[in-house]
Amino acid sequence: MLDISGVSKRYPNGLLALAGLNLAVAQGEIVAIVGGSGCGKSTALRLVSGLDMPTLGSVSLDGTPVTAPREEIGLVFQEPRLMPWLTIEQNVAFGIRHLPAAEQVSRVSEALARVGLDSHAGHWPRELSGGQAQRVSLARALVGRPKVLLLDEPFSALDALTRGDLQDHLLDLWAYDRPTMILVTHDIEEALFLADRIVVMQPNPGRVRTEVVPPVARPRDRLNGEFLNWKYKLLRELDHASRPPSGDESFPAAAI
Repeated sequence: MLDISGVSKRYPNGLLALAGLNLAVAQGEIVAIVGGSGCGKSTALRLVSGLDMPTLGSVSLDGTPVTAPREEIGLVFQEPRLMPWLTIEQNVAFGIRHLPAAEQVSRVSEALARVGLDSHAGHWPRELSGGQAQRVSLARALVGRPKVLLLDEPFSALDALTRGDLQDHLLDLWAYDRPTMILVTHDIEEALFLADRIVVMQPNPGRVRTEVVPPVARPRDRLNGEFLNWKYKLLRELDHASRPPSGDESFPAAAI
């Protein structure tokens, strides 16, 4: 269980990015976080990953506080962020260099096979397409066999066809050992297609407006009438969330 309890984040410049975020994510659950710019989506992901610390509140995984990056928590960014001086297999192995050499080889081979790039192990990042590079980024995150996989708009820079293909592929990867996944995205269709639960955020400061549980079972058809109806409902929620606060919302006093 991943537990985000009463988390607030204020930056040194005084900006209150998050106020009183509470979110419990069960093992194997896929949760999407959506909302406009400035609602603290990426900040929340950094706090869960251990790359940053909350001003108030706590993040814990299976009862253990997350206070620094951990092998059990993988992170995929919007850009692949591959190191150009390393081959594909070396990029994937970068985070498991502490393991015995034979274990590294076995894990890297397995991870690349899972993303369909086992034949590209000796290639360089410059030789890959955008979609292939992001597959390598997924392999690098999965090679440590994380309990939690965090994805920060991982497909937003890709064309629509490649993005759809990788969304399908991500579900296949998830089904392999079902890690907990938290996906930050601006793409409403992506959230509905992938997630068991969708958290809608609103800004200034970032906090949860509502949660939506899509009633359509996976695999989901993007052109299905019920899917499209829920897409409309979610867009309406986002529209309400983006409006200036009416003045009657209350935030945790300690977070202000």
